[in-house]
Amino acid sequence: MQVVHQRCCGLDVHKKTVVACIMVTLDTGEVKKRVKTFSTMTVDLLTLADWLRSFQVTHVAMESTGVFWKPVFNLLEGDFTVILINAQHMKAVSGRKTDIKDSEWITDLLRHGLLKASFIPPQPIRVLRELSRYRTTLVQERSQEVNRLQKTLEGANIKLAAVATDVLGKSGRDMIQALIDGTTDADVLAELARGVLRKKLPQLQEALFGRVQPHHQTLLRHILAHIDFLDTQLAELQKEIEAHLFPYKEECELLVSIPGIQANTAAVIIAEIGVDMSIFPSAKNLSSWAGVCPGNRQSGGKRLKSTITGGNPYLRSVLTQVAWAVSHTKDNYLSAQYHRLARRIGKKKAIVALAHSILVSIYHVLRTKKPYAELGADHFDKLNTERIQQHHIRRLQQLGFEVTITKKEVA
Repeated sequence: MQVVHQRCCGLDVHKKTVVACIMVTLDTGEVKKRVKTFSTMTVDLLTLADWLRSFQVTHVAMESTGVFWKPVFNLLEGDFTVILINAQHMKAVSGRKTDIKDSEWITDLLRHGLLKASFIPPQPIRVLRELSRYRTTLVQERSQEVNRLQKTLEGANIKLAAVATDVLGKSGRDMIQALIDGTTDADVLAELARGVLRKKLPQLQEALFGRVQPHHQTLLRHILAHIDFLDTQLAELQKEIEAHLFPYKEECELLVSIPGIQANTAAVIIAEIGVDMSIFPSAKNLSSWAGVCPGNRQSGGKRLKSTITGGNPYLRSVLTQVAWAVSHTKDNYLSAQYHRLARRIGKKKAIVALAHSILVSIYHVLRTKKPYAELGADHFDKLNTERIQQHHIRRLQQLGFEVTITKKEVA
């Protein structure tokens, strides 16, 4: 088998140790092998880098094991070509399994060019990715706290959520704060309503008549304090994200031109896939990596039923959110595509298909540096007007009508 990398190293990374195996292929074809174990402390990882340089190693490969690969990758990426591989793409031969055998197997595969590198964005994008993912976590945590708040109110027989659209709006906050302070009179609480909510005073009086106990007040106080804390953290984190997002202002504006994508969504997309689309050979490759395309399962010449691939859960989640938002809009191509598919394959599958189309649009927008071009809601009708015409004629005839078609003259 052809040797692709003459001086390479495979790393078997763990929480506390890294087992490194170097293979050097001489001009005579002889292979020299060196195996050594290092600690994952920074000082020892720098020693590992020096050891690799002493053998003039050019390529290093390691498995993507949780977060343990990140310290190693951070210290080696500047001096070596580091390849991060998916553990599912690399299966060792059967037999006794040891850390040394694993590192030797990785090195042997790398030596012959049999490893497929995972996509690792550049350092600025990785920083933005960590901030963006943490912001997503805080948003989810805040949603959980809001649900706990409503659960506590329901336990106190307060049905505020049944009348007010936003329990944490200005009126709702005032009412909840009054409950915490000890006010239990439903009429007094209802008078705290503002704006259009004052039109529902009778309903509010009924909803705010409950049985608030001291432990309910304690829970509401702590939950509100936590929500306020999370709001402060989100605001500070948003400023930090915007600062790191400033170099990609042009790409953000291009992404916002796509229906359903807002500024925060564009930030998440850039944090997950970056702005350099030359890394992905095609839009199909990006869709497969993101996990928004059908799986490929074939046997005996027949294509079997399969689900979508694993992909990137963060990117797939935000694309699904965008797809749901687009499905509630009108007068655009993406919305027309959703309703066209939903009638045939169902809403959930149509959402995944729409997420795929949105990602394809993102790929071309970022690759060509041109804004999204709207095809129009009538795009599918224009593709085959003859078929649509015959379909409606046939349906009317089935209902007992005699149909005559006269083409309208264009002024």
